[in-house]
Amino acid sequence: MNERHAAAPPDGGGRTDRGRNETAEERADRQWQELMQEIRVAQTGVQILFGFLLTVAFTPRFQRLSETDTSIYIGTVVAGSLAAGALIGPVSFHRIVSGRRIKPQAVVWAARLTFAGIVLLLVTFTSALLLVLRVATHGVLVPCLVSGVVAWYLLCWFALPLWARERHTDEE
Repeated sequence: MNERHAAAPPDGGGRTDRGRNETAEERADRQWQELMQEIRVAQTGVQILFGFLLTVAFTPRFQRLSETDTSIYIGTVVAGSLAAGALIGPVSFHRIVSGRRIKPQAVVWAARLTFAGIVLLLVTFTSALLLVLRVATHGVLVPCLVSGVVAWYLLCWFALPLWARERHTDEE
């Protein structure tokens, strides 16, 4: 979320000049609702993956993991925990600042936490995939497969949105 868009100054009539007829408060409310919908999608993915990751340490096969695979597992669990924290953070943030009339700023901080959560989710998915493929295949194609999936994530999650933002955003 771009800060200059989150707290855009209203025109003379108290309405923002962004193609919508809304006040700064209405804009912040709308942005907050949109952000919460986005977070719900990401939270579900990280919570399910994190839950499964937590159970791995209690399986008989875990004891037979190599030191490298155990390190990858620990890094994956930590990244998943950090991702969950970042993606749940906006809810706590909102609850703590609710009623303080700082929703535009809360939207900015919640968007930052969400972005951090998405980056950490990328790390979690990547390391989980690396671990599963290493344990399941022991193959030399593992780095190629993981690199291909990471490239796909980067394309879908970052490159395409950044391209669309650049191509379709009007100059102000």
